[in-house]
Amino acid sequence: MKSTLVALLTRAIVPAALVVALAWPSGSFAQAVEKQSPNQDHVVSTQGLQQQLQSSSADRQKNIDSINNLLSTPQAQSVMHDRHIDAQQVRNAIPTLSDKELSDLGARASHAQQDFSAGHIGPSLFTLIIIVVIVIIIVAIVH
Repeated sequence: MKSTLVALLTRAIVPAALVVALAWPSGSFAQAVEKQSPNQDHVVSTQGLQQQLQSSSADRQKNIDSINNLLSTPQAQSVMHDRHIDAQQVRNAIPTLSDKELSDLGARASHAQQDFSAGHIGPSLFTLIIIVVIVIIIVAIVH
């Protein structure tokens, strides 16, 4: 009796259940999913993402310009010439710095130029700041 029941299950009922399961529309077992309208916002909108990317790019460029302005001063040109540092190589290395490094150096360069212009720091301290900025750029590109 047991073997007849097992034979009946394996030969008739199980294959019939599989056929029904496979033939049934797959959407009936799935959870209902709400269709999103094309105007519905995602977690981050593409416009917001675009604005954030533009802002980040603008900040990065501002920091690069600030460092380049510092390195374009006569004092910086003199420092690099006296120490046999290729100014173009240093300028080419600036964009390879990380956003954090650029942000830090850009703020320091801008602050140093403002202090020097206002007379808060003398030429020797300004020269030292320029040397430190150059060394940081060189160390950053070496690593």
